[in-house]
Amino acid sequence: MSNLREDKKVIHSPRIGVLALQGDFAAHADALREAGAEPLLVRAPEALVLAGPESLDGLILPGGESTTFLKFLERDRLLGALASFVREKPVFGTCAGCILLAHKVTHPAQQSLDAMDIDVERNAYGRQIDSAVVEVETKLPGPPLEMVYIRAPRISRAGPAVEVLAERDGFPVLVRQGNRLASTFHPELSLDRRVHRLFVDIVAANVQQ
Repeated sequence: MSNLREDKKVIHSPRIGVLALQGDFAAHADALREAGAEPLLVRAPEALVLAGPESLDGLILPGGESTTFLKFLERDRLLGALASFVREKPVFGTCAGCILLAHKVTHPAQQSLDAMDIDVERNAYGRQIDSAVVEVETKLPGPPLEMVYIRAPRISRAGPAVEVLAERDGFPVLVRQGNRLASTFHPELSLDRRVHRLFVDIVAANVQQ
């Protein structure tokens, strides 16, 4: 009976990729594993195929330096595959990943995937020395959420289809639009797994559909 339960868990664990070009992708993988998903590190466009037994059910775009991120995506021929994947399957962008998902990027302007109806201002909270850890009330069940900010961007506008799940100083910091989730902070650097569990639930629901 125990083996049957274990087999069932393996079958139904969402396969979620983490773009592993820079940033804390290993910490995201650990968080996904703790949240009940099967994490896979993504470094080549072949990993982003949309169909087949080895296809991913969802993807995390981690933090890092967004302009360097774009250079790596173009260097490794990942940009086109990523744009196709984001249109079809759930995706979660944190910090630089949030910038990549935005409709418009400012301070300065930058290319993005235009996958969410949000405008994002880069480095809005200052330099690396201005990084911070704060606790903020959210729409997630439970107590205030610990949020780690490192050269964080700011969501300056969220469209009507975007659900704001948390704010800091009057600006959205955790948002959802359908199967897409974005945060300006680093949930993988906290021991609180509620944000990753939310994304795993989004992915699992999409798989069932």
